[in-house]
Amino acid sequence: MRRSKAFIPTSKEAPSDAQLASHIFLARAGFTSQVASGLYNYLPLGKRVIKKIENIINEEMEAIDAQELELSFVTPSDLWKESGRFDKFGSELLRFKDRKNNDFVLGPTHEEMMVNVVRDKITSYKQLPINLYQIKTKFRDEARPRFGLMRGREFIMKDAYSFHSSAEDLDREFNAVENAYKKILTRLGLEFRVVEADSGAIGGSGSKELMVISDSGEDTIAICDTCEYGANVEAAVRQNVEISSEAPEAEFNKFKTPNIKTMDELSEFFSVDKAYLVKSVAARAMYDDSDEIVLFFLRGDDNLQDVKAANSLGANEIVEIAESDLEKVGLVSGFMGPLDMDKVKIVLDNSLKDAKNMICGANESDFHYVGVDMSVMSEANFADIYEVKEGDTCRCGGKLFYKKGIEVGHIFKLGTTYSAPLKANFLDEQGRSQPFIMGTYGMGVSRLMASVVEQHHDDKGCIWTKSTAPYLVNIMISNIKDSDQVALGEKLYEELKNNGVEVVLDDRKDRFGFKMKDAELIGFPYTVIIGKELANGNVQIYTRSTCEKMDVSSSNIYNKVMELV
Repeated sequence: MRRSKAFIPTSKEAPSDAQLASHIFLARAGFTSQVASGLYNYLPLGKRVIKKIENIINEEMEAIDAQELELSFVTPSDLWKESGRFDKFGSELLRFKDRKNNDFVLGPTHEEMMVNVVRDKITSYKQLPINLYQIKTKFRDEARPRFGLMRGREFIMKDAYSFHSSAEDLDREFNAVENAYKKILTRLGLEFRVVEADSGAIGGSGSKELMVISDSGEDTIAICDTCEYGANVEAAVRQNVEISSEAPEAEFNKFKTPNIKTMDELSEFFSVDKAYLVKSVAARAMYDDSDEIVLFFLRGDDNLQDVKAANSLGANEIVEIAESDLEKVGLVSGFMGPLDMDKVKIVLDNSLKDAKNMICGANESDFHYVGVDMSVMSEANFADIYEVKEGDTCRCGGKLFYKKGIEVGHIFKLGTTYSAPLKANFLDEQGRSQPFIMGTYGMGVSRLMASVVEQHHDDKGCIWTKSTAPYLVNIMISNIKDSDQVALGEKLYEELKNNGVEVVLDDRKDRFGFKMKDAELIGFPYTVIIGKELANGNVQIYTRSTCEKMDVSSSNIYNKVMELV
């Protein structure tokens, strides 16, 4: 591509709302342009990067015998109603009517549509397994689109769906896709971690996320310093708690604690480790058609993990509750405890099961119970509701620490979550009708483009990896009026192009400094600088990843570039 003919609208100005490096540099370097909130055009450079990512995905999917198709972007609402997600998905699902008053949605994901494609077409276990995927634009009506391509309303996604006759075969495919996804991210030049995750609105079990490690990531992940364990904090677990400090020994009794409400105050008042205190967290659990007040109890040095808490109830989410609402049902803020609690539903963290010598609220203002044996709560609802902390012990014995990550892939073992309600069945070996056992595997293509920039940039602009760069080589003619410089530039351009190298010839009449800043902003891996030193038989190769310049003989420049690329 000749730069004088290329549409690459670079700019010194970043979007006014841009915070992340990817948002800033993809806009400034002419890869994307914003249409409206959360909506972006992919300009020629951006489209080239997207295609490169898609090609790598296609190659790795073909290697595991997945087959590509393309589903309609517009989905009949009836399919979403069959699965039960039409109302549950919430306002992020864009619903509309056509001119005949039929209901449709813009697909944020395509489980229902893919099941509809397969049902009645695959009827026997002999036709299984099968893995079908697409790379397609999706739409999710985000309430607060932000961070450029990281959280837009319209986005490009690769989504795959596998169909099986047994859970064992699903496990095999799940592992195969996980390994394929690892290869994709490795080929893209990204540092990443596969972590355990919550299934969220998709449903199912066996959920894992692929996280690109980045300080700009929205997700917090817990990673072990010894083994390969990693998990989103929404799903992270630790080894059973071992408390080194001495337990407070006391006979079970009610103890006056005037105006002592917080864990810090209570710990200081009794001179005990907060792990021996029972913390109460009140929240309102939100369901599809109802809500209720719930009390969650956990050790005093732990914090409640909201997603885990919601999952323990089968709720959509939990939200904060006002102290006045607690008073209406007879709860005393700061002194709530699990013993004899019959006013609202309660959930206790698993770490409290059979715990002894505990201190908890007495459900009476200014009083706590001491010497509490939690085994008396054996019939209560126990669940994993704590949030892991940095320094917690991993199941392997190592220590957990936090990292920020960008979720670029999410894989699920769906089971029959969608096939059963959509009545997508096959005949098993005994001739019995069974619902398909399914897996689903998503990967954010447009988010991957942004993730590469988040991991590979400096204050000058993008630093593309070789596998993602829109062009590998940029030939810069410093002085377009110098016939010798032009002649070498043209010759090298034709040689590289004819040998399959993706190359740009910067033949613009602009100043050298301007063109160099453009090259650094765009992030070409290599820029060949043909300048004044050509008179002495030399040119330079600028390597973007190191910002180093290498002197090369003009007669050997082609061979050196080929060696690098």
